[in-house]
Amino acid sequence: MKRHFLAASIASVSLMAAGCSQHDNAQESATQALPAPAVETLASAQASAISPLEQQARIKLATLTEMMDNARSKNIDVAREETIVWFAEQFLKFANWDEANPETIEKAFGYERYYAANKKELAEKLPDFERTKVIEILDKGIDVLGQELGGEIKRRPVNKVDWQGTKAGDNMFISNGKPIFPYDYFSKTVGQPLTNTDVYNDHLGALYHGGENLYPVDHDRAINSFLVKEDGSFDQELMKELTGIPDTNIGFLVYWIMGIPQWLEAQDPEVRKGRSLFTGFDVDNPLARDLWGKIIRETGRLTKDKKVTELGFVLANEPHWFSEKDHWTYRFKEMNSISRHTLAKFRQWLDNKHQGDINHLNATWGTSYANFDQVEIDIPLDTALKGQPIWFDWMRYNMDRGTDWFAFMQKELHSVNPEADTHIKIMPRMFMDNSRSGGIDTEALAELTTMVGHDAKSFGSKNIRPGKSSAWLEKYSYHWGIVAMFHDFMESVAPNKINVNSESHFLSSGQWRDLDTRTSYVRSVYWLATLLGMDANMGWFWARDPDGSPEDRLEGDLDFFDPGLGGAYAGSNNMQPHVTNEVTQVMYDLNSFSEEIVALREQRRPLRLFYSETTAINIDDYMTQGYKLYEELFFEGFPMGFATKNIIEKQDNSQWDAIVVYRNHYVSDEEFATIQGYLSQGGTVILDNSNSLSLNEYGQKRTAKLSAGKGKLIVLETSDIAKIKQAALAEVNNNSLSDVVLTQDSGVAHKTTTWRTVKQPNGSYLVNILNVGHHTAKIDLSLRTGQNMVIKNLMTSNSLNSSFELESEGILLLEVTPK
Repeated sequence: MKRHFLAASIASVSLMAAGCSQHDNAQESATQALPAPAVETLASAQASAISPLEQQARIKLATLTEMMDNARSKNIDVAREETIVWFAEQFLKFANWDEANPETIEKAFGYERYYAANKKELAEKLPDFERTKVIEILDKGIDVLGQELGGEIKRRPVNKVDWQGTKAGDNMFISNGKPIFPYDYFSKTVGQPLTNTDVYNDHLGALYHGGENLYPVDHDRAINSFLVKEDGSFDQELMKELTGIPDTNIGFLVYWIMGIPQWLEAQDPEVRKGRSLFTGFDVDNPLARDLWGKIIRETGRLTKDKKVTELGFVLANEPHWFSEKDHWTYRFKEMNSISRHTLAKFRQWLDNKHQGDINHLNATWGTSYANFDQVEIDIPLDTALKGQPIWFDWMRYNMDRGTDWFAFMQKELHSVNPEADTHIKIMPRMFMDNSRSGGIDTEALAELTTMVGHDAKSFGSKNIRPGKSSAWLEKYSYHWGIVAMFHDFMESVAPNKINVNSESHFLSSGQWRDLDTRTSYVRSVYWLATLLGMDANMGWFWARDPDGSPEDRLEGDLDFFDPGLGGAYAGSNNMQPHVTNEVTQVMYDLNSFSEEIVALREQRRPLRLFYSETTAINIDDYMTQGYKLYEELFFEGFPMGFATKNIIEKQDNSQWDAIVVYRNHYVSDEEFATIQGYLSQGGTVILDNSNSLSLNEYGQKRTAKLSAGKGKLIVLETSDIAKIKQAALAEVNNNSLSDVVLTQDSGVAHKTTTWRTVKQPNGSYLVNILNVGHHTAKIDLSLRTGQNMVIKNLMTSNSLNSSFELESEGILLLEVTPK
């Protein structure tokens, strides 16, 4: 269904290269139609004996450049074409470097096991693949600009990010008085100065940064444990990497908590016991806390009011403390134990949880401890214990423990820098996966920090790892659901906070990559994430030095990094001119329509799915099954939302029409009381069956039953998602429904087109439509009033009929005006 690079891309490159002789035969006559600069470029290219594909690209570059000059003379914005030209020049240079250094490129492919068997062939074909893709982006640029010059379309000028003056507002970034969506790359060309305009510019992004570099942990602007010497003083030379960041561009800082100095380990050899992959020490260890408290206070003081903190402090990179057997972290000894400090805190937590009554603990656990100080627990826990009280207590404590660590970090920072923004790079899997043993309470952390943080990803094609599912490909062109459901949850929890993806894995990840990634996918996934709440993103990753060589960390022997950084370069955007260009192009368009995007996403979420961490901890398939209901409701033309105990208690309940309780058997007494309170005050609750909410966190039967009170209680007694969906939609208030009606037909039984509308002050409607299916969708728009209407495509300024087609991964932003 998706073309594999080896099976198709190499073949197409080879055919194009083989066809160059035919091209050469026809070139003489073809050049007669070229503009003079293009003819001169061709002659120069032939004289220097560059590759035939680069010759073609150079001709097209000259053509596009001349068209741009013509456009400027007519006051037509050419920012998009300037970026195409920049990436074309860069990747032609990169292709030549790759061609001149085949051993390095072969080694890069060899680090990624998906490509390793074909590394030599891939390295040989890569330069012409890159040149071919350069030609494609130039062809598109020539075509689109030609349409504008010919009066066929009119594009809105690009609203560029003000890299020096953008400010963080309450729930969005503001640039020149308008919302703006900053973009860049996380982990960017280590070794290059921040002032290098070949690396920091409009094309790649120009966010300044500190501390984001993965390996080694003490390299290049990192805020890490090594800033403090054994005598307690700060390493001023290392600190200069932070204080030397120019106060010119906005940016972000990262607390890189992966390492721990040897001198501290000598004081307590168990300081690493209970660590995790990117948290290199026991967060309960008093020495480690003292060290990091000191680092946070000093770095927070030194960077107060600096532009590099405008996008906040990232408190941690992908934190996790998995504590179940047979997890992938199980093979690391230090990650599969807990320290004496953690055990002591767990005992205190149990004392509080069981209200100081050891008999209550014993009755619940089936144990016979004399007091809480005797409690022992074997970490990691056997998954056979899931659903039992000891499992719940540990997993709930493990989450509270993680939240406590980040509350400590934030408190230390705010003690010296009260206005500092914070977020955490939370892995979406901590919410989306069924496992809850990782020590991350996604809701609690989104509430804690001043911004929402994560590293949301998607899959543009199949999962490349053996045995891993790509079931979503049966219905959709890409894995939109892991983007959408996670964002809808985070935006439900923290609707008034800025949302920062500090390492977006939309382009590649450890589980997927495709050298011939579709540009339509790139555009769709960035548009979808931004529409759903993403305010800024730093993509994974940019690793080319300006001369085309891989950056410092990718030089030499990288066995240490496999399967992480070393394998990340192959098949990534660093080899994809079409992908890297498309990222910037879609961000240009999103920023040019930033006010419209914000209007579309700041709407009521009329249906809320009830989410309970209590149930999630206790059962195996809570998220898998819950996603199925979310998926069914996602394509109904309004934003989906979630409700939790805290959301119901802290937010305005008029922001939704009904709460759907699906497969939530386990809830705490506090959760149950909150739902009852919502009903008693007039809310609407839909239960899938009478067994919902019937158990407490320990699996003990609850005697209380919900009563409608002043509200409406609907008990369906069904597990049929279609029936639950029908009942839920029936409770959506007519005022929550758009006046614009969309019907779709993509030739399959399930819906694939998602859409949103919002009424504008002038009486027209903004309509955003995305097709995430494999097939072209036939779309019909109408007004509930039956009025006629005028439809305008805002991207092209052209009119549109009420019936039209939208291709797979197509996007439309429309203005619908009633007549």
